[in-house]
Amino acid sequence: MAHLHIHTPLIESLSIGKNLGASVWLKIEALQPCGSFKARGVGYACKKVVKNGAKSLVSSSGGNAGLAVAYSGRRLRVPVTVVVPETTPKRAIDLIKLQGAAVIVTGKDWSEAHAHAKGLSKKGAAYIHPFDDPNLWEGHASVIDEISDAGITPDAVVLSVGGGGLLCGVVQGLRRNNLKDVPILAVETKGADSLSAASLANKHIGIDSIDSIATSLGAKKIARQAFKLLNEHPIISHVVTDHDAVNGCYRFLEDHRIMVEPACGASLSAVYKECDGLKDKQNVVVIVCGGVGVTMSQLKKWRLSVS
Repeated sequence: MAHLHIHTPLIESLSIGKNLGASVWLKIEALQPCGSFKARGVGYACKKVVKNGAKSLVSSSGGNAGLAVAYSGRRLRVPVTVVVPETTPKRAIDLIKLQGAAVIVTGKDWSEAHAHAKGLSKKGAAYIHPFDDPNLWEGHASVIDEISDAGITPDAVVLSVGGGGLLCGVVQGLRRNNLKDVPILAVETKGADSLSAASLANKHIGIDSIDSIATSLGAKKIARQAFKLLNEHPIISHVVTDHDAVNGCYRFLEDHRIMVEPACGASLSAVYKECDGLKDKQNVVVIVCGGVGVTMSQLKKWRLSVS
């Protein structure tokens, strides 16, 4: 079987880049079949474990990774169970069920859902971790392969960080495309800023709780590999407010007619607000990671909650 992800568009955004004075390139991962970049790493990992004999899959997720596992399982024709926390939007749960997966809602946050899913995996299902797995990173690295193949040489890559899976994959992709010195602006929302906490402490610590509407970024502790990369790759940690993230969603919707979650709006807002880490850059690539828990009504609710 071919890749489970698709080759997504890479477009230049004059509207986003005009104030920054740079060429801003958008890698539109929101157009993946399951609505987010997770199709890359999760699809790669699912194919690998099924090829190695797995007869069923289990996942824990705030929504996006779970949908990617459900989508992959349907394509690979194996049953899937997705465990989501209580914070997961109904929209995401409905989409997971639409792919034919069973959904279990348990736990106040992702870490509690993760513990439940790990218990299920002991009964024989292959567990697909949402961010901490070298197979995921290998799959996510393909996003940089496509950017490089398009002839774009970024001097900065902007992405959102939850558990750090995309960050690990992008660093891997940069390295294998001779772009190992390209800095990454790693964006989080305040209240889901586990990478920032670890970076400031220079220690692999987490945060006590998730206090952000960007629940897709809701890992209280980043992957150890992501922490390790803080000392191996030029990574700039940047934290924005929920208000900024929601504004990023709305501005992107107006500019490009695509809806994304606040987890993705966080990265966009850093570019819209001309973050200091992007000054003097000429070619900025933004990974528009997407998100499935977004509707117009949900966007309005988020805006009211942060106003």
